Amino acid sequence: MSASDRERSILLIARIVSAVFLLAAGGIHLFLVVNGTGGILGVMFVLNFVAGAVLGIGMLVVPARFLLGVTVLGLLFMIASLAALLLALTVGLFGIRSSWEYLLAPETVILESIGVVVLAVATVIVFRHRRAELELSR
Repeated sequence: MSASDRERSILLIARIVSAVFLLAAGGIHLFLVVNGTGGILGVMFVLNFVAGAVLGIGMLVVPARFLLGVTVLGLLFMIASLAALLLALTVGLFGIRSSWEYLLAPETVILESIGVVVLAVATVIVFRHRRAELELSR
């Protein structure tokens, strides 16, 4: 396996793992809506699901020239989702205070924390791959 093939394989793995975490983060929020979370929190959870689904699918289907943008947006989404949950668990967010006993709260913190790391690594991988492609095209 050449270095180029290895880099493409690593990039593909990063895309797939990132997509799994984005889809899982969005999926948890849809699950919570289906299981009774309503009101403004339910609306925000539906929007979170839509964003996670769009970004997760985007990680798999966008052409290489747009991949860095989708990866960065996915990282920012995961950071924002985790930050919102942590704020809701500690000081409250938009007048909503949550607790660790809320359905899937600990699991969501774990998943989104790992997701931030995965997407940060994926962003570095995509950036390096993109830079190498640009250097080769010169």
